[in-house]
Amino acid sequence: MTRKSSRILFTFLLLLTAFVSINVAAPHHAYAASNDNNVEWAGLFHDQGSLYDSAPEPTCSTPVMLSFRVYHQDITSANIKYYDTADSTFHWVPMSFAKNDATNDFDIWQGTIPASCSIKYYRFQINDGTATAWYNADGPSSSEPSSGDFYILPNFTTPTWAKNGVMYQIFPDRFYDGVTSNDIQTNQYTYLGYPTEHKSWGDSPYADTGYSNSTVFFGGDLQGVDRKLSYIKNTLGANIVYLNPIFTSPSDHKYDTQDYFNVDPSLGGNSALSQLVSDIHSSSNGPASHMILDGVFNHTGTWDSWFNEYDTYPSVVGAYQSQSSPYYNYYTFQQWPSQYSTFLGYTSLPKLNYGSSGSAVRNAIYNNTSSVAQYWIRNYNIDGWRLDAAQYADANGNNGSDTTNHQIWQEFRNAVKGADSNAYIFGEYWGNANPWLNGAPSQWDGATNYDGFTQPVSEWITGEDYNGNTASLDVSQFDSWLHGTRANYPTDVQEVMANFLSSHDITRFGQRAGGDIWKTYLAAFFQMTYVGLPTIYYGDEYGMQGGADPDDRRTFDWTQGSTSNSAVALFQKLISIRNSYPALRTGSFITLSTDDTNNIYSYGRMDQNNRIAVVLNNSTTTQSVTIPVYQLSMTNGSTVTDKITGNTYQVQNGQVTVSVEGHYGAILVQ
Repeated sequence: MTRKSSRILFTFLLLLTAFVSINVAAPHHAYAASNDNNVEWAGLFHDQGSLYDSAPEPTCSTPVMLSFRVYHQDITSANIKYYDTADSTFHWVPMSFAKNDATNDFDIWQGTIPASCSIKYYRFQINDGTATAWYNADGPSSSEPSSGDFYILPNFTTPTWAKNGVMYQIFPDRFYDGVTSNDIQTNQYTYLGYPTEHKSWGDSPYADTGYSNSTVFFGGDLQGVDRKLSYIKNTLGANIVYLNPIFTSPSDHKYDTQDYFNVDPSLGGNSALSQLVSDIHSSSNGPASHMILDGVFNHTGTWDSWFNEYDTYPSVVGAYQSQSSPYYNYYTFQQWPSQYSTFLGYTSLPKLNYGSSGSAVRNAIYNNTSSVAQYWIRNYNIDGWRLDAAQYADANGNNGSDTTNHQIWQEFRNAVKGADSNAYIFGEYWGNANPWLNGAPSQWDGATNYDGFTQPVSEWITGEDYNGNTASLDVSQFDSWLHGTRANYPTDVQEVMANFLSSHDITRFGQRAGGDIWKTYLAAFFQMTYVGLPTIYYGDEYGMQGGADPDDRRTFDWTQGSTSNSAVALFQKLISIRNSYPALRTGSFITLSTDDTNNIYSYGRMDQNNRIAVVLNNSTTTQSVTIPVYQLSMTNGSTVTDKITGNTYQVQNGQVTVSVEGHYGAILVQ
């Protein structure tokens, strides 16, 4: 959802969250539930983690047994109500009491939705005598909801390695210069009227007078990424590398593709990519990892041979050069050759015309085994694609987000998954990406989670939105925003949403934090314990600062690239903890408390093996925090260990009390 729609959702969820948080902060024995015609909302819980869903990614032949948690002896009956797209009808499944949890504070009720290939959506009806509550992905309600149900998507899966990964995003020219001989020099060529400019490492990314920000080069290349793999794999512990565009292009950002089948020579060419992919996949230099490329498939550059405005390829007749060109219909001309459909009005970015199914552009981009999307998977073993400006892809100059756009990405998914069933596809989108991720039809695996992660985290911790404008959230609003945006997606989609603090298109988190490294610490705690695929934009791990483009694309400061930097050391520790506990990656998520007065947020992650309470202190002072861990079924007398400090604590009266530094966190594991 957009920021505006997210805030509309707050008005309903905020009152609900306040009610739940007030109650769960009290000692658990205060909830002696009974059949009193009153459903205790604070005891209700279900999500699609493995504790509550027997088959989060079912096949057509897999029945789905659902478990629902309530306070002990609080309810008299419960039902699953699900909508089956096969017959466009609601169906009811009575639930029955199955067991108590370990604390005996909760009862678990169960029911099974029968197997079939059709998409289904479900909610729960919970009854205590004459009282009824409803529950779906949006949470509990007193009246039956009309949206926000949980998903069952038979045969839809997202890659396991992405669910369990940590991704590191690199803007290649600014990461590390591995080979100086391929560096672009000042005045080497002219692009859009401006000559190239070579700058020394560490200089400002802004162009000097007479030059353009789009043609400022520092010399970073794929050989440089390869030489720093030990830092990525071992020092940090990331196991997915995502590169901003690397195909031949005259600009530094390379979102204006000139040649889809060749890596730019200044980045090392195809041979450098081949070696880099091999080394990323290798387990001899650290954990075997994966490689994602940035696919700019909505538009090309005017230098591309298909368009060829500047006769870059003398042996090719491009669409700009002749209406008889075999590539003329690759673009949409209103008046040839000077008026044509573009990306956001940039005449240097002519928009591709995807036409109808089976068109030449669709075949060239993804349909054929020799197409761009399949070529790099089949011949260079890349592991997936990030789709730039994906919402805009369309036919005949139209602006996307329509039936044709969704057909394009459904076909793209089928083609790419045919080349590699484990490939990861995530689209760039800045709002609610549900239309591409709801499984009807299957398109992307995940998306850039600006709306469900980047924006709320920035506003809660820094008091600014991701563009650097003043905007703030209290803890309850933060939790409500997170809840609402999680509900937008199927669970296995949530688990592969790209969660980043910064990107190449927004101001740096470190900038919004005013250079306060402790705010980066706090953000790292959340990033590595929340639902989704943690994505580190190079330099964020040491608090790199930078304003809007191009300042968000500074060169990496390698004097900071080691664990002697306290933030890098913390990222290493947090990634190691995340990698050690599947509950932090694919476990259930439950809010434990929201303390607006003290700016404390706590939540739980849990699966069959571990119960983990995370406490975040978004104040400037050390605070003593009491967490209702009975909500995670932690029993009295049991102990938990803070994986940050090594301190242990005993559960008493269903609670744990822990001291947490300002702008820091605790990860309590049992």
